[in-house]
Amino acid sequence: MCTPLCCLSQLACCCGSAACSCCCSCCPKIKQSTTTRIMYAFYFLLVTIVCCIMMSPKVGDALAEAIPFYSQMCETINAGEKCKTLVGYSAVYKVCFGMACFFLLFSLFTIRIRNSTDCRAAVHNGFWLLKFILLVGCCAGGFFLPEEKTFLQVWLYIGAAGGFCFLLIQLRLLVEFAHRWNTNWTSGVKYNKFWYAALAFVTLMLFSIAVGAVVFMAMYYTHPEACFDNKLFLGINTSLCLVITLLAISPWIQKLQPQSGLLQPGVISVYVMYLTFSAFSSKPKETVEVDGVNQTVCVFPFNSGTESDKQIVTGLGTTLLFACILYSCLTSTTRRSSAALRVYRNCEPETERARCCFCCGDDSVSEDGDDDQRSGGQNVVYDEKEGTIYGYAYFHFVFFLGSLYVMMTVTNWFHYADHEIEKMLEGSPSVFWIKMASCWVCLFLYMWTLIVPMIFPERFEA
Repeated sequence: MCTPLCCLSQLACCCGSAACSCCCSCCPKIKQSTTTRIMYAFYFLLVTIVCCIMMSPKVGDALAEAIPFYSQMCETINAGEKCKTLVGYSAVYKVCFGMACFFLLFSLFTIRIRNSTDCRAAVHNGFWLLKFILLVGCCAGGFFLPEEKTFLQVWLYIGAAGGFCFLLIQLRLLVEFAHRWNTNWTSGVKYNKFWYAALAFVTLMLFSIAVGAVVFMAMYYTHPEACFDNKLFLGINTSLCLVITLLAISPWIQKLQPQSGLLQPGVISVYVMYLTFSAFSSKPKETVEVDGVNQTVCVFPFNSGTESDKQIVTGLGTTLLFACILYSCLTSTTRRSSAALRVYRNCEPETERARCCFCCGDDSVSEDGDDDQRSGGQNVVYDEKEGTIYGYAYFHFVFFLGSLYVMMTVTNWFHYADHEIEKMLEGSPSVFWIKMASCWVCLFLYMWTLIVPMIFPERFEA
């Protein structure tokens, strides 16, 4: 039950600079820097869910009834029967435009904030109701932009560039996640053999998924007389995954990085196979003549006429995006763990406590009562009195790029092709190359983390 004191605290959180907390005193302490990032992540995920809903045909029907001059717009762009889909895509573009403006505004507003005593830091850490109203206003304002066709064209290229930049950050997070996972679980092997069994089981599952993905794509996304590039790139990516696996367990790497093992290349291989599948599904369809009949080849084998592969790609991409954001927000707020999207980069601690939920930091919070917000509910530790734990401006800028990545992912990197709506679900060579390049960047980043101690040994000496 919410006590009067707790209710006043929540009111101060919504309309003042106080940190948010739960109205339950039995909840564990939470740091102000953590609750702030969780709140921004909640706003981000809320808008993302709205974007996913807007892609629903039923919502498209509702938008068609609400948008004025709907029929005239369809006639102007020759959309025909697929105009409902365009309404869904354009709505996502406009909502994400508002969310991107919101985070970009805060990124500029929070530049060079050093500690929480700055008045701008109070705005960053509080006033959540007012910021929610501002976010809703920004998203709604996107529907009143003039020159809709011009806006969609320009915002497409901005979204593609920003989405690719966020993808690079996501790849960096993935590599760091793989290393941290292996380091954490390996640290428990000398105390409990259970961790060795868990490590072996997860590693086996990851490589089984990766091999299964290779077999699946070789069977259904290649053809003896077509799809030469699919066969070429599937072979290249599979070979590179094998190379990083052998490199990770080679004696030269093991000597410099004893914690290097098979878990990291397993994680990377699964992600690379997902990106490869995503790239193949984004290609324009190919046809080959079989017994005098043109046959579409190298497509998703199940319900291929309903764009099932694109639905799977969109769902997996959105899920990975959620995981990336939540991982960044739920890790510990110390500089060592660099919770805020790896703003700080420091060495791993000498002692690591193995735990299943290693993403959530286990750093102890201060027991000093003066640092706690005691309001009849959850206690909040104000951990930024001496200085900020993470870069506020960089944090918001990453969410700005994430907004663009959401827009491109939810719409499956939708693009205009000579303004012909019939081509919008046929794939794009540019999208194919973006995703294929992401595979190679991910592999390069992981390979670099393995060989960099050999190139700069003085930087990794104890």
